[in-house]
Amino acid sequence: MQIQPYLSFDGRCEEAIEFYRRTLGAKVEMLMRFKEAPEQGMNPPEAGDKVMHSALRIGESMVLASDGRCTGKPSFQGFALSLTAANEAEASRLFDALADGGQVQMPLAKTFFSPSFGMVADRFGVSWMVYVAA
Repeated sequence: MQIQPYLSFDGRCEEAIEFYRRTLGAKVEMLMRFKEAPEQGMNPPEAGDKVMHSALRIGESMVLASDGRCTGKPSFQGFALSLTAANEAEASRLFDALADGGQVQMPLAKTFFSPSFGMVADRFGVSWMVYVAA
């Protein structure tokens, strides 16, 4: 069994894919646009070039994403993606990259469970917890 997060960027998916490619080294393993769907009747109006479905490999994990209904109002609440860095320098690099255009919720700091832990919402509103395993 496997659990994979599926993020709906409501019209900003391609921008998010590029951001995660650049900041986290994400690799696009699959991308289908609405205009490529075999059944056009179920697509949002004017969706055409928007992302119907994508699969991103980030490290050893798969994150699925789309533009959803293309409303332009993504809402990411009640969860965070946890990103484990190999060391404090990598944690700092990843945290700073995710914070660019986003909002730091808790700066990177030493905690009882990690030499470096912090929380940030990226420019799309996705919450991340970046940490180094103790």
